[in-house]
Amino acid sequence: MGDVPQESLDGQTPLEAAATPTLDRLAPAAELLLTHTVPEGFPPGSDVANLSLLGYDPQEIYSGRAPLEAASMGVELGPGDTAFRCNLVQVEQQADGSLVMADYSAGHISTPEARELINALQSACCQPQTGQLALYPGVSYRHLLVLHAPLPPGFSTVPPHDHSGQDVSAHFNAYKQVDALAHLYACGPEVLANHPLNQKRRAAGKAEVNFFWLWGEGKRPSMPTLHERYGLHGGMISAVDLLKGIGVLSGLIAVDVPGATGYLDTNYAGKAQAALDLLVDNDFVAVHVEAPDECGHQGLLSEKIRAIADFDAQIVGPIVAEMERRQEAFRLVVTMDHYTPLHLRTHVDWPVPMLLYDSRRSGARNGLLYSEANAHKAAEHSDRHFASGEAFFQYFVQQHSP
Repeated sequence: MGDVPQESLDGQTPLEAAATPTLDRLAPAAELLLTHTVPEGFPPGSDVANLSLLGYDPQEIYSGRAPLEAASMGVELGPGDTAFRCNLVQVEQQADGSLVMADYSAGHISTPEARELINALQSACCQPQTGQLALYPGVSYRHLLVLHAPLPPGFSTVPPHDHSGQDVSAHFNAYKQVDALAHLYACGPEVLANHPLNQKRRAAGKAEVNFFWLWGEGKRPSMPTLHERYGLHGGMISAVDLLKGIGVLSGLIAVDVPGATGYLDTNYAGKAQAALDLLVDNDFVAVHVEAPDECGHQGLLSEKIRAIADFDAQIVGPIVAEMERRQEAFRLVVTMDHYTPLHLRTHVDWPVPMLLYDSRRSGARNGLLYSEANAHKAAEHSDRHFASGEAFFQYFVQQHSP
């Protein structure tokens, strides 16, 4: 949800412009911090940043995004397997034959529709490659492909959301280096074009799913659990397989919340209740909300403001109210894993502002509201500027005392 001042908002960021009454109540009595969640040289992805936020050093354990999603989906990776994230996308062919990324999410296609298309691709394009390729349906446009074959040296891919509105033709050349992937790309577009579901979407004026994008490749990581590292038991609430996979591999209870979509229409109430249920018997819970990030990728200002307001009203507000009703001491961290500025429509690795509220402390702490600028201001006058998410998590777990 982090961003830069917007001229149309009289210099406010979306976070500053959004209605956030619960955060506004808590922030003056909280600590405002800055944390670098992305190590130097790493791409500022949600995979790296969220591993960091949960107290891990990505430099030691990170092996790629897709293996984390495989863990969430219960897909076991063998020693020689490579997992890929598979996005269903919409591309537009230009007069010169080039392909432009029109929509990296295929209109935020629904999960049932996407499952039909992934199953069709698996049957028509992967089964003939028995022993080499397997597709697994996920949530909305986000799916998984496992390659049971080696990759050539230097093979690499890029995220589709970094290339909205751009010519992406050259990025598909990487797949031609692997016979099984080349077969998939030769076969798949025709399967999608002729699928009855796509014909219905075209007739209804919806985004056509006419291509797919493989990225985030990697092998299964080896990582200790949070209980092994910090003695903690907890849970992960998220709509997306990436975060749930991080939860699984870190030993957390990864809860599937019905109706959680990773967008503006997600089941906020269900996520908040699942978090509160976990807090009855566990030390902590991580609640992840994807909608502000998605709106940033799409460059949608009003929707991003709405997503932040919904986060305050339907996640932070109910959880804080119930913890106060229970009269239990609690600590609350509100943070972003990375910025997704509207003008860039992709991630950046700037240090993220954090709010750390402790119900056991009373009275004003800094008197500032939670915002990007205020976190920088507060960090200038304290030692609460953390060089890594791991350093912050250690402070949060071990050093933060009443």
